[in-house]
Amino acid sequence: MTIFLQSLDYQLWHIIVNGPRMPTRTIEGVVSPKPENEYNDNDFRMLKLNSKAKHVLFCVVGPNEFNRISSCESAKEMWDLLEITYEGTNQVKESKINMLVHEYELFVMHDNECISDMFSRFTTIINSLKNLGKSYSNQELVRKI
Repeated sequence: MTIFLQSLDYQLWHIIVNGPRMPTRTIEGVVSPKPENEYNDNDFRMLKLNSKAKHVLFCVVGPNEFNRISSCESAKEMWDLLEITYEGTNQVKESKINMLVHEYELFVMHDNECISDMFSRFTTIINSLKNLGKSYSNQELVRKI
C-alpha cells in the first residue's frame, strides 16, 4: 500500500507518515491555530491533502477496519491504527518472522511441483520476510535455491 500511496502523490504519503500541518499564525512570538477566515491557498492545499489521504485510506480498507478508523481526525491517526492491525505487536511480528525463517530454512522443492510453482512459493516466503524487516543477500537466496 505504501507504493500505491506514494505513486498517487508523494506529499500525500508525507502527510500520512508525519501528520497534517495545521495552519498556524504567530502573534508577538506566540504560535496559535489560524482562524479559518485567515487561511491562504497553501493552508487549504495542505488541509486538502489530509482529506485526500483519508479518502484513499477509507477506500482501501474493509468494513471492519473502516469502523475502526472512521472517527480519526487525520490520515496519520488512521495509518497508525491500520499499522497496528496489520503488523500487530512486536511479539506477533517476531513470531511471524520466526515462522517464515523456519519455512525458509526447511524449503525444498516438492516431488510433484514444477519449477515455476516452487519459485513462486519461495518468492512469497522471501517477500513476506522482507516486508517484516528480515532479508537475505542474493548470494544466500541463490545458494538456497
